[in-house]
Amino acid sequence: MSSIAPPSPYGSGAPYGGQPYGSATPYGGGLQPGGVPLPGGGGPTPSTLVASNVSAWFGSNKVLERISLQMPAGMVTALIGPSGCGKSTFLRILNRMHELIPGAARNGSITLDGIDIYGASQPVTETRLNIGMVFQRPNPFPSMTIAQNVLSGLRLSGKKVRNSDALVKESLERAGLWKETRNRLNESGGALSGGQQQRLCIARALAVRPKVLLMDEPCSALDPISTGVIEETIAALAQEVTIVIVTHNMQQAQRVSHQCALFLVDGEGRPGHIVEAGPTRDVFENPRDPRTDDYVHGRFG
Repeated sequence: MSSIAPPSPYGSGAPYGGQPYGSATPYGGGLQPGGVPLPGGGGPTPSTLVASNVSAWFGSNKVLERISLQMPAGMVTALIGPSGCGKSTFLRILNRMHELIPGAARNGSITLDGIDIYGASQPVTETRLNIGMVFQRPNPFPSMTIAQNVLSGLRLSGKKVRNSDALVKESLERAGLWKETRNRLNESGGALSGGQQQRLCIARALAVRPKVLLMDEPCSALDPISTGVIEETIAALAQEVTIVIVTHNMQQAQRVSHQCALFLVDGEGRPGHIVEAGPTRDVFENPRDPRTDDYVHGRFG
């Protein structure tokens, strides 16, 4: 497992080492004006994310063609389809990480509760706080303790809270990890198992109070037991956070999602596009397109 973390989804800034859990710090509990809500304050209301006619390129290579998809508040939307059809690229566009890649471009619009996240007046850091990301492989900061990992997103973004202990506890509880780590908070995040590390990354993302949580194949590197725990966590979080998940596991898509969108390409070198989207049960049991029926039942892909 690589110890190198991907670019921070919150914006620029170096990882913060911080103080041991329980030390006096200016973080946690309540925020300075303009910060995220207090622990126990209920958090933000889930938000609706809408993509309209989104296309994307890497240099001259067009990889997505006119993607339109509504991801409703408080629901899990699963993006399914074979490798190479643009699902992860679309996910990165949803919180402006696509623009970090040299030569990458896009058009179309992404709105969060009706506000264009690519609008000139929208700070990219605010967008990435509202729309968090959990990557395919767990990526806790190895030089930080478990507690410091949870708080790292806030510190990278410059948000200040008064009671870090309360925020760490709440975030780990929401990620289903508190009971396993409550007596280990000053240990390195890298000392946890793979499944625990992934839940630690979920807790880190939740600590900044996102309205939307993006998950790029979050269980692909995990064993079946850890996968089951992550899926239970997703089901619990969906009541308060809008979730968009990329998965190649059709059974997982059926278990965790409320709606699915199938991405396909029509031939080598062609851009990915959505063939069919709708309630998960309809996509799997009564698909409108024969290609959907073939894919979800394993006849290709």
